[in-house]
Amino acid sequence: MHNAITFIRTHVLPSRKNSPLRLPTGAMTAIAIVGLFGTTTASITQAAEFKAPVGKDAKSDWPWWRGPASNGVASADQRPPMTWSETENVLWKAKVPGRGHASPTVCGERVFLATADETQEVQSVVCYDRRTGRELWKVDVHSGRMDHHGHKKSSQASATIACDGQHVFANFLHDGGIYTTALDLSGKQVWQTRVSNFVTHQGFGSSPTIYKSLVLVATDNKGGGVVAALDRETGKEVWRQERPKQPNYTSPVVLNVAGREQLLLAGCDHMSSFDPATGKPLWEVEGSTTECVGAMVTDGELVFASGGYPKKLTVAVRGDGSDKIAWENTTQTYVPSMIVHDGYLYTVTDAGIVYCWKSSTGEEQWKTRIGGTFNASPVLVGDLLFATDQEGKTTIFKANPAAYEPVGQNQLGEDVYATPVFVDGQIFMRVAHGSNESRQEWLYCIGAKKP
Repeated sequence: MHNAITFIRTHVLPSRKNSPLRLPTGAMTAIAIVGLFGTTTASITQAAEFKAPVGKDAKSDWPWWRGPASNGVASADQRPPMTWSETENVLWKAKVPGRGHASPTVCGERVFLATADETQEVQSVVCYDRRTGRELWKVDVHSGRMDHHGHKKSSQASATIACDGQHVFANFLHDGGIYTTALDLSGKQVWQTRVSNFVTHQGFGSSPTIYKSLVLVATDNKGGGVVAALDRETGKEVWRQERPKQPNYTSPVVLNVAGREQLLLAGCDHMSSFDPATGKPLWEVEGSTTECVGAMVTDGELVFASGGYPKKLTVAVRGDGSDKIAWENTTQTYVPSMIVHDGYLYTVTDAGIVYCWKSSTGEEQWKTRIGGTFNASPVLVGDLLFATDQEGKTTIFKANPAAYEPVGQNQLGEDVYATPVFVDGQIFMRVAHGSNESRQEWLYCIGAKKP
């Protein structure tokens, strides 16, 4: 309990007064979910009574997209298995109803997934028991009026849920708009907010992020989207900034750059920074391409983005508001996000080429082809990078600027879009077996079995 309160006080919950942080009334009693598929009343199946708080600490939880620090870096103080398969080091596996590309969210004793039944046009959130994989409840957030006009590689549940220990938040596209929906931990809907209209180009996959008392949502689209902040407890809009009328898919992240917290977005031909508390624009540089998917990363001074369409580039911009592009090249990492570690920038491109650059100068240290097609983002654990391709092969290699140093490869599933999650020495993976009508998604918990 102490660790749970410490983590949430430190990372999530601000005081609305002058004291720096506080736990709000009723903390750890609700789950908020951002819905994209409509305003139908949520239905609940297999509801389970919630008795314990969620959210332990950065080591034990993966509370939102790209992990506790929003940068794809897991706690180094863990030892996940180096080998796994369908029959090796599987602690449990659970059937996932429907389909989605959202990654697992791990908070306390719960694992959350966004998913969708595209035939029945239902978008849902599923809650599993972290220890056993037992489905605790399933909430149908939206039904009907599903948008089927996206790219064939998109899904109707691509945004990863965020959890603050009090709520979970998920983004869904429904009925021509982006919705944020709040559920309590028993699955009961608390609130739902339509953030903006949405005109589909390739689809929608921008995950929400949490900043103090706010849920931050981006809805870039060719009809003109927004980046907006909603109050976590009520769903009321706190601030919004209009965005260009251009298609874009990246998720907002809050990172500490040049001595201050900044809300960062790439795409729409710009790299943009906002004050996450107020929405005030801090700086904007015309340095990105139009369509990006991967989230921005930083080394503390520079911010990095890659994409995309129509331009193929990786670019580094100074995050101090000087509007200076530090360096750029023509390497394209469209869907996966990148990783910064010890002064070096690593990327695994969609086409399966790994690059290492010196982050301050862009000087290429090495590159190598590992093969495969990549949608999931790499994850760093200690000095090891784990990169999972679409065919279910995970390549493990050292984050070593001197040379590419392979460690191992593992196979699980045949169709994988979601980024795996690494917490407490365990790996949570959303994979699919089979294809077409026989395709079935599963949630795996990989870990060493205790004697």
